[in-house]
Amino acid sequence: MGKFIEALTGANDAVNAFVWVQIGLVLLIGTGVLLTILLGFFQITHFGHWMKKTIGAVFHKTSHNKSEEGSVSQFQALCTALAATIGTGNIAGVSAAICIGGPGAVFWMWVAAFFGMMTNFSENVLGIYYRRKNPDGEWSGGAMYYLKDGLGNIVGYEKIGKILAVLFSVFAMLASFGIGNMGQINKITLNIESAFFPNAASHIAFGSTTVTSVVIGVVLMLTGAVIIIGGLKRIAAVAERVVPFMAVFYIAGALVIMLVHISSIGAMFASIFRFAFGIRAAAGGFTGVAIKTVITQGCKRGVFSNEAGLGSSVMVHSNSDVKEPVKQGLWGIFEVFADTFVVCTMTAVVVLSSGYIDLSTGIPAEGISDATLVAQAFGNVFGKPGEWFVAIAILLFAFTTVLGWSHYGSKAVEYLFGISGAKVYRVIFVLMMMSGAVMTSSLAWDISDTFNGLMMIPNLIGVIALSPVVVSIVRNYIDRKFNNRDIEPMLSYFPDIQAENAKAVKEGAE
Repeated sequence: MGKFIEALTGANDAVNAFVWVQIGLVLLIGTGVLLTILLGFFQITHFGHWMKKTIGAVFHKTSHNKSEEGSVSQFQALCTALAATIGTGNIAGVSAAICIGGPGAVFWMWVAAFFGMMTNFSENVLGIYYRRKNPDGEWSGGAMYYLKDGLGNIVGYEKIGKILAVLFSVFAMLASFGIGNMGQINKITLNIESAFFPNAASHIAFGSTTVTSVVIGVVLMLTGAVIIIGGLKRIAAVAERVVPFMAVFYIAGALVIMLVHISSIGAMFASIFRFAFGIRAAAGGFTGVAIKTVITQGCKRGVFSNEAGLGSSVMVHSNSDVKEPVKQGLWGIFEVFADTFVVCTMTAVVVLSSGYIDLSTGIPAEGISDATLVAQAFGNVFGKPGEWFVAIAILLFAFTTVLGWSHYGSKAVEYLFGISGAKVYRVIFVLMMMSGAVMTSSLAWDISDTFNGLMMIPNLIGVIALSPVVVSIVRNYIDRKFNNRDIEPMLSYFPDIQAENAKAVKEGAE
């Protein structure tokens, strides 16, 4: 068994490196650059518009009220998507990126997010445009649908579109159990034990599993069952209440730390830009961090955090009550902005102000652990309650990620096996949460990390192939909204949905 695990680990590491480093990141950033150029740097030129229609619309009742059955409000769709994206990657992921790639990794996280805005925007535009109603009257959309009906309807690509749609769904389903479930639950368990039950290891239930981890697992599983088995509406209702609360409190705590270290803010940001292209060898024999490592860590952790390009959040954005594809695309831009430029940047400030990263050399202190660095940084300012705060933040961040990914996985299974299959999936997903609490091996979520990357490839192929469709939809929107042209809106690929939505938009129901 040992040799099998070793061989499996080696094979997974090879595939992971190929998917994420050799192909994935180039394809990811390249797609973002392409779409940014094709759409005329929309995230900059229409900055005021997308801010007004997203964060500005939060205070307007139309973003909260559902207008039809089988949908969720635009704000609920955003919160559910953010629930899945704002997770341990925003805390431990940023910390790991800095420890491995140096402060310069934060710069590349920003770069990936800047271009990722337009990737996420385009995914959501396509998601709304190609979505359809399932037998239960709920919207179903996502990469698998625009791969099948979009790419699959280009002459010569019929079979390729269908095959890529199935592959995306399979990879999404498998990734949901690891990255979206067991990995998150395991992080919650370890952090709660570390912060609140430091002597948990002395109380063994069986093998190397502690009583505390079993209890935590049972509580999380039962809580998850109540929410997840209730479907998207229940998940969205919880996300709408929890996500703003957890994000605001975490940012507030990070702001306090930033104010405490206000005198070193300049040095922090200077180190980010100074080391963006690698760390030169320093005294003491340190060989330096190669630029490839800096770029890889920044971009990869950024994708882990905001998921732009994976095609995952499209599956919940497609359930929005919105009629205009571009309007939901705007929420996709804001999603990446809030996740990376706000939450991840605040974590970077916390890490760089901790004193455990030498800002003059970019080198972490010897023996420092990226897994506990943020908790230590909060502890330096707030004492023990600071470590408790981070443990609770990880609990909320990671658990809401589990909720969001349960929907992603259920939609992937629905595409493959129908609605009845999705209901069975939710039960299995809930039961697997217990495994995450008691697992000690990292191989399961290392493999799921690979599946996460494998999701990205068919999705981005579809986004690139359908970029002319995105450009046409956006130009149509701009002509109508900014140039006041009286033209037919591009709202859906399907004639019946197009006619119904066009009528609603004309009557002002949008």
